[in-house]
Amino acid sequence: MGFFDFGTIFFLIAAVVIFFQLRNVLGRRTGNERPPFDPYTAARGKDAKDAVQAPENVVSLPRKRGPGDAAPDVYAAIDALAKPDTDLNRGLRAIKDAEPSFEPKTFVDGAKMAYEMIVMAYADGDRKTLKNLLSREVYDGFVTAIGEREAKSEKVESSFVGINKAELVGAEMKGTEAHVTLRVVSELISATRDKAGTVIDGDPETVAEVKDVWTFARDTRSRDPNWKLVATEEED
Repeated sequence: MGFFDFGTIFFLIAAVVIFFQLRNVLGRRTGNERPPFDPYTAARGKDAKDAVQAPENVVSLPRKRGPGDAAPDVYAAIDALAKPDTDLNRGLRAIKDAEPSFEPKTFVDGAKMAYEMIVMAYADGDRKTLKNLLSREVYDGFVTAIGEREAKSEKVESSFVGINKAELVGAEMKGTEAHVTLRVVSELISATRDKAGTVIDGDPETVAEVKDVWTFARDTRSRDPNWKLVATEEED
């Protein structure tokens, strides 16, 4: 066949097939195509029909507050929990000013968890757990009581039933330290046995109501986000 041998014809046919495949996939320009999306000109468009819809996986960032927009109420959660113009409200606001991430409800939830951990660690003589949750002064007092109990071979048997009520009753800034006081009403089964196993305090069969007033503190300059128990008081 001269110049048009078999190899040449094969490649010509292959080229034609590839051309038509690309034409079907990519399409042809008709003169009516949309221009490339420009986010700046699209934002200035007056007709909503001309706006290009953003992909669903794009996260919208918060819009910058304009001159006429109201500022967010950073104290809303505090005002909902503590009546405005009270010492408690003013104290919580002062803590919020010093530590913007402070949220009273989150604090109460965390304090309730810490309360149960501390009560049970004291009963079990768990010094390691107590050390992480208590200030030095409170820790020393707890450890002294545990030591005296161990010296007498006494053992505390406790079962934590639950917390019936936990409410904020005080808050203030002391220098850079935030102090928050919580009143906790809990239910506990507790009994202390002597060396012979005789119950010398409490009742292993009775659920007792316990009322405590505990104060937690945290240095707002510290990178450590944890609060520590700095004062305890048993309410009559």
